[in-house]
Amino acid sequence: MNEHTLSLRLERVAANVPHGARLADIGSDHAYLPVALMRRGVIAAAVAGEVATTPFHAAQRTVRDNGLEQHITVRLADGLAAIEAADGITAISVCGMGGETIRDILESGKAHLSGQERLVLQPNGGEQPLRQWLMDNGYSISSEELLRENRFYYEIIVAERAGPVVYSAEQLYFGPLQMQARSPAFIAKWQRMLHQKQKTLASLERARQAVPEDKVQEIARQAGWIAQLLA
Repeated sequence: MNEHTLSLRLERVAANVPHGARLADIGSDHAYLPVALMRRGVIAAAVAGEVATTPFHAAQRTVRDNGLEQHITVRLADGLAAIEAADGITAISVCGMGGETIRDILESGKAHLSGQERLVLQPNGGEQPLRQWLMDNGYSISSEELLRENRFYYEIIVAERAGPVVYSAEQLYFGPLQMQARSPAFIAKWQRMLHQKQKTLASLERARQAVPEDKVQEIARQAGWIAQLLA
């Protein structure tokens, strides 16, 4: 993967960035996403934020090699602290980290959110707590996608501030739009998950050591939801 050929996962993230957007790519790594979007003429400007020095320097190098220093600003900063009011950001992408980590980045960086941005999020697991944060903060999920790449399932969640929004526990778990669309990848993922949950429950039953009852009940409840969804 490079700034010319994005991974399938990042291509799907790119597809959800609005035309003419001013993008903040948080945890930008090599800045492949903002550079690719700028080269394609999709975005007007970008900030690539990185908290670690090695990827920060890699991002600077990618931007420099493509002659885009005038259009893409690379900043060494923690999470949304990379965004400044003068940037006029209209879209934020956070990709390739756990859902809880993305949630924490959004929560600790709330002061940097105007509420006008489109959030394009690609969590590696932990989607449920991330959706919970979106709901709690008045963000409506406008698009969801699930894809499989290199044997892993990835979800892309697009959200925009829309005022009070309520999702059920099952919608937070599966994704409200995914539940409706029921794509082949979605069905395959949850068939696999059901198998894993059933195996976990069986091994907990055999285990000698005491497992907290509420933990067993939570796994059983989730297995029930999945079985119902697939029925």
